[in-house]
Formats: sequence, C-alpha cells, structure tokens
Amino acid sequence: MAINKELIKDDLYEAVNGAWIKDAKIPDDKPATGGFNDLVDEIDKQMMADFEDYADGKKTSDDPRFNEMIKLYRVAKKFDLRKKVGPVPLQRLLASVTALDSYADYQKQWKNWVLMGMPSPVSFDIDADMKNATVYALFVSSPSLILPDKSYYEPAKKDQHDQLMKLWAAMVKELLLKLDYAEEQAAQLIKEAQAFDALLAPNVKSAEEAADYSKMYNPQTVAELAASTDQLDLAAVIKQLVGATPDKVIVMEPAYFKALDSILKDHFDLFKSWALINVVRDNASYLDDEMREINGRYSRALSGSKKPVSQQKFAYYLARDIFSQVAGDYYGKTYFGPQAKADVHHMVEQMIAVYKQRLTNNTWLSKATRDKAVLKLDKLGIQVGYPDKIPSLYDHLKVDELESLIANLNQLSIVASKEMFSRWNKPVDRMRWEMSAATVNAYYHPFKNIIVFPAAILQAPFYSLKQTSSQNYGGIGAVIAHEISHAFDNNGALFDEYGNLNNWWTPEDSAHFKKLAQKMIDEFDGLPIAGQKVNGKLTVSENIADGGGLSCALEAAKEEDDFNAQEFFINWATIWRMKATQQYEQLLLSIDVHAPQKLRANVQAQNQADFYTAFDIQPGDQMYKAPEDRVNIW
Repeated sequence: MAINKELIKDDLYEAVNGAWIKDAKIPDDKPATGGFNDLVDEIDKQMMADFEDYADGKKTSDDPRFNEMIKLYRVAKKFDLRKKVGPVPLQRLLASVTALDSYADYQKQWKNWVLMGMPSPVSFDIDADMKNATVYALFVSSPSLILPDKSYYEPAKKDQHDQLMKLWAAMVKELLLKLDYAEEQAAQLIKEAQAFDALLAPNVKSAEEAADYSKMYNPQTVAELAASTDQLDLAAVIKQLVGATPDKVIVMEPAYFKALDSILKDHFDLFKSWALINVVRDNASYLDDEMREINGRYSRALSGSKKPVSQQKFAYYLARDIFSQVAGDYYGKTYFGPQAKADVHHMVEQMIAVYKQRLTNNTWLSKATRDKAVLKLDKLGIQVGYPDKIPSLYDHLKVDELESLIANLNQLSIVASKEMFSRWNKPVDRMRWEMSAATVNAYYHPFKNIIVFPAAILQAPFYSLKQTSSQNYGGIGAVIAHEISHAFDNNGALFDEYGNLNNWWTPEDSAHFKKLAQKMIDEFDGLPIAGQKVNGKLTVSENIADGGGLSCALEAAKEEDDFNAQEFFINWATIWRMKATQQYEQLLLSIDVHAPQKLRANVQAQNQADFYTAFDIQPGDQMYKAPEDRVNIW
C-alpha cells in the first residue's frame, strides 16, 4: 500500500493507516478491528476449523487433555438440547441462593461458592508473595461492580451512570422474567442488587488507583483481616480454602476492608439479591441462544458491538479459555514450531543486550542503581512461543458429555479453584504461563521478573521473514523491548531481580525517575480523543514501556546493515492500527492502562530524534515537537 510520506509530517498514524481505516469493516460481533484484532480473527478461524474436525472425528488426538477440551466444545455446541431442557440447570443453582436466610447460612456455603466462582463479598487469589516472590501467597480484594469502573459512579459521569444502569436493569429484568420470576419480584431484586452495588462503589479502587502496584501490598494477619467484619467469619473461610491459617494475607484494597462491615451490616437482603442476579448473569449464556443474546446486551452496549458471537465461536471460546494452556500448546506446536521459537528467542536476547548496553551507559542513574538494573536484566526469565510443559491442573479437568453445560462448568471451576488454592505457601513455578500461546499479546510479570511472548503475536505485521529487519524491529522488536521496559516502568522499577517488592534505587535516582515519569504523565494527560480525554496517570506505566521499547528497538535496528528508519516507523504505526466503535474507545479511556492506539503510534514517534530526520519533519509541521518537550526515560 502506497503511503504519502508528506502526510506523515502532519499525522504519522493517519498517513500510514488512513486508507485502511476508511475501508476496514468492524465485524458485527466485535467492538474493533485492526492489527491485533485481525490476527485474532485469523487464529480463531484456523482453530475453530481444527476444533470442528476433532469434534466430528475427522481428526484424532492422543493427548487426553486435548480430547477433554474437545468434549467441552461439543457440550457447548448443544444449543438445541439446551433449548429443550430449558432453565432447569440454572434454576437448581438459584435455589441454593433463594434458600439463604442469613449471613450464617451463606457462611456454610461460602467455601463452595468461592470454589465454584459464585458471588462473594471478598475476592480471593493466589500469586507470588510480592516481598518473597519464591512462595505463593493469598491475596484478597473486592468484587466487581456493575459498571466498568468506580469513576462511572462519580457526579461527573452521572448521565453515563444512569444510562448504563438503565440498560443493565432492562437486560436483567428480561432474564429474570425468562426464568419465571414475577415482574414485581424482578423489579425488587434489581433495585436491591443496585443498592448493594452502590454500597460497594465508593470503597473499591478505580482503574487508576489499581494501576499503582506500590499500593497493592498491605499484609495483614488473618486475625486483623477477620476483624474487618463480624457479619462473616473470614478466618474460617480462609482456613477452609487453603487448609491452614496463613501468617499473612495480602490485602490489595485496605479501604474496602475497612468499610466491609458497614457494607454488609443490616444489608443481607440487598446482598442476597446482588448474589442472585450475579448467578443469573454468570450462567444465563449457558442456557439457550435467546438467553445468551439477552445476557450480552449490556456488554455489547458498552463496547458498541452489534451482535453476539456465533454459536460455534461461543463454544470455541469457552473450551479454549478453560483449557487455555492445552489450546495454546496445540496452536504453538502446530503453527509455530521449534525453529521459529529459537529465532524469536534469539531476538529477545538481542534486545536484552541492547537494553543492557543502554543501562550501562545511562547518565542519570548512579552506579549502584545501574548495577542492580543490569543484574535484574541478567535474571530476566524469557518465555517464547509456547511453554515447555503444561501445568498438571489440565490432567484433572474432566468433562461429562451427558451432563448440562452449567454442571460441567461448575465442576471444572471447582477443580481449577482447588488447584489454585493448593499452591498457597508452595514454591512459585516461575515458568508457569498465565496466557495461552494462542493469544495475540505479550506480558511482563513483575513478581516473577519474566517476559512472555506467545506464538500468536509472532507473525506479520509484528514479525515475518518476508519483512525487512527494520520492519521487524518496528514491530515485534518494539513489542519485545516494551515488555523488557516494564521491568523499569513506574511499577516494575519497584521490584528487584527476583520479583520482590524491594527498593533498589538510591533516593536521588528514585526522585529523578519520578520527575521523568511525571513528564510522561503530563505528555499524555488531557490529550483529546473519541470525544473525551486521556488519563495520563492511568496510562503512565504502559507509556513508559512504549517509549523505552521504541527507543531500544530503534537502536537495535540501526545495528543492521539494511537499516531503514522510514520502514521502522511506518511498521511501528502499522501495528497500532485500529478501527473501533466510539463506545469502545470511550470505555478503554476509563479502564485501559494503555493509551489509545493512535497516540501510542504518534506521541512515541515524536519523542525519537530519528523520526524527525527520517521524514524531514520541521518546526511548523503538526508532528513536530520541540526537543525540550520530548520525553525519553530509557
């Protein structure tokens, strides 16, 4: 596709992607299309065709875990059978909610509800202890709100709040009527569930607050945590879940637990209605297709998607997500292979070497901090393509094709939850993947100091043998360096080489870094897009990683004999192309820690001196930014 390079002087993103955006069609079952999304669509098509072949017996596998996944796919596809059976499987679950008369009744069921993924006023999780990252610890936090984020409950968003609550209530009412609740009863349940949600909202963290990892680590003894409320016995349920009383529990939202007693006290009826509606929402899509369509209306309104996914895609997503590592292993071995795995692993090592060189030559860090930063890089774990082994959990996930979909999902949830809680106080498996190899994404885990690049992202436009080295560095090279940069963003910088929350910076270096991070916040904060504005604080860690990633990838690209700066920046802009509904763009502005795609492409390019020479950008051009206003941290 020909690109008018003169237009790049005004808007890199539009010059590179404008023609594509004009012609691109957003699929009816998606809120967006673009670089990442196109790859997802291709992988979905390929994997769905494969699942269908295995489900029909055209292909066979000798992997029992894979066969259980295909069984779940077959169960999920039985829409006609579910229509005949009707709402009975969900009504069985709802009977256990209806039977509750007090918190004491709930206490007796609490452990089982947590294992089944049913509603709880406390969310429990197991992850590496942030101060002793070799051992798994218990984390607690708040449940989810009805609206996407706490900010929607603030006066400034009252119109949005009311409009979305109305949509949500209309959808829930229709679901309840289909489940044979009387109109008056449905209205009462909805009113009470919204009242309980309103009690939660002021006390939970917003997306912006949750983005600050330093505020996540608030260890308490079980006794201290249990003192949060006398409505429920937290100590008892914790002991039931992990089989012992931990020395400490990591409280991610102290303000929520301070308010927990007042949230629960004298509000059992509200809690019960909230729990009942959550059970309906969590399971209605597993009944017939009409219920699935109704149950998706609110989320589609939030994102602007026009239609639910097809029945086949629904069944595929469900089976793939529950057996995520099995699906990823199949995808990685079938479509990626060991040669590509080795090639990309080498590229990651190259990027680490560039990063190490930059840290060694860094002028604003003291030697003590520089040495620790280099040590952190030396200890960085690298995972590429697909994991070497699949967790033993997947040996225990069994599907009964004679049972309902809801019954199977409950059983699978219990097995997965038990396995998760069994990890408490055991050594951390640093190489355990938290993302399927069939996912178009990558991540850095600060508690483990590892970077992970699933097979699915390692293809064009990110990476291809058919692309020039400069295109590959502007694509996957920048993504790789972005993930490495997360080890040194405002969150990652708080963790040492082992993933422990441990301040390894001198006070002077820390103060200087905070000033630079503030510059990055200021650079993005308030930029207008999709009729709203960017939150610089919410997006700062990803913006720091984007800046470091682009800068390091550029340096690596310049080492190649065929370096071409224009190709580098054009592919950088290409990977961020996206066409989305306005509703989806506005939703992301509220909850996503990443800046909007267009700004990721343009603003970070403006920060690089090579961008100006590559396209002869001068003062007066819209893409021009004065050198003193450009932000470069790594």
